[in-house]
Amino acid sequence: MLPSIIMNAAIVLLIFGSCAFRAVKAPKSIGQFFRYFTTLSNMLCAFSALVMLLYAGAETPFWATVFKFTGTAAVTVTMLTVLIFLGPLSHKWKALLYGIELVMHLICPLLAIVSFVFFEKTALPAWVIAFGVAPVLLYGLLYGIMVLGVKEERRWEDFYGFNRGGKWKLSFCLMLLGAAAVSAVLWLI
Repeated sequence: MLPSIIMNAAIVLLIFGSCAFRAVKAPKSIGQFFRYFTTLSNMLCAFSALVMLLYAGAETPFWATVFKFTGTAAVTVTMLTVLIFLGPLSHKWKALLYGIELVMHLICPLLAIVSFVFFEKTALPAWVIAFGVAPVLLYGLLYGIMVLGVKEERRWEDFYGFNRGGKWKLSFCLMLLGAAAVSAVLWLI
């Protein structure tokens, strides 16, 4: 119980602290900061960790465990995308694993995985795997619309490079399959 409390408190403090730091450091770019799945998945994870803290010492409701599962799956997708795709593709490891990026790409995902798998997980039905995929699906739809489907003056840059060569359909399917695999593994563990 105590390790879960410590790790969830660390997640909440690190994520909210990182977002506050970014807001103070670069207030004009805070809107862009919230375009990234990294930011959104970490915020989801921080809120799920906060819920787990609220139930510390009491019986955790099923919905709270599913919420923590969802947040953990989302940040795990973030971490693996950086380590498997973005890092090797961009060769910008220092930028991806330094300061706030280190917190959001590696430290908080690892804290979430350890706290969920070893201290919070209970028997969950297989259908919760869909909750682990949902953040990627929803963000993927938003990203696709903002990169491909809006007028040019409102369009987002393809900052993840998922549409290079017009291969957004393949990228979308691979991200969903990756999210499903991550969620299935978290569920199985």
